[in-house]
Amino acid sequence: VQLLESGGGFVQPGRSLRLSCAASGFTFSLKPMRWYRQAPGNGLKLVSHINSGGGVTDYSDSVKGRFTSSRDNAKNTLYLQLNSLKIEDTAMYYCAVGVLSAGGTKGQGTQVTVSS
Repeated sequence: VQLLESGGGFVQPGRSLRLSCAASGFTFSLKPMRWYRQAPGNGLKLVSHINSGGGVTDYSDSVKGRFTSSRDNAKNTLYLQLNSLKIEDTAMYYCAVGVLSAGGTKGQGTQVTVSS
């Protein structure tokens, strides 16, 4: 299993970013996927979940209405659109297959920094 995140960066509050996660080594189209984030000094927190077909998504209350998860199963790629970014969204963002607390796998992460 290999997951490679990209798209992070340094942005001002209110701006947007689009994160991508290229997946390989497993049948991507059959697996639900998740995005987690880890802010400095904090543990990993689940941000979003998307089912294998992409038609069902769920979000943490802190990002609901601002973040959108999607996937392109033909390209084995997971996305996270981050809109209306806030300073408190600053974190390392990871895509993951499986539940991390139950042996799931995550990538190396991509850093999102929101600052004025």
